[in-house]
Amino acid sequence: MMVDTRVDAATAAELERLELMLMDPVVRRDREQVSLLLAQDFVEFGSSGRVWTRQPTLELLATETYTPPVVEDFVCRMLGASVALVTYRAVRTNDLSGERVATLRSSLWTRESGIWQMRFHQGTRSI
Repeated sequence: MMVDTRVDAATAAELERLELMLMDPVVRRDREQVSLLLAQDFVEFGSSGRVWTRQPTLELLATETYTPPVVEDFVCRMLGASVALVTYRAVRTNDLSGERVATLRSSLWTRESGIWQMRFHQGTRSI
């Protein structure tokens, strides 16, 4: 079976908006908003190698100090009618050294009843 990976511009823009929301420090500290964006079975493989599930993620985000990265090379691919894979590079600049540190990120989003939720996320340090 062939899956149509084309994505319409509105879906790509919506998923990019949702990804950026999850990087907004104000949103990250708002447990209710983050709860709406993360599926009940959410799992993340962090760039540190740690595995995160929904509850610990909600607890961490509510208390962390966070500076959003710059997002580059955002791509959205449809894997099914209601399943999308987004990939991008998140770049931070070290304030002291000026060194750019990048992570390659991917998220799996599913849409149920017209609402997109992140089910899986992975961050991998870029070389």
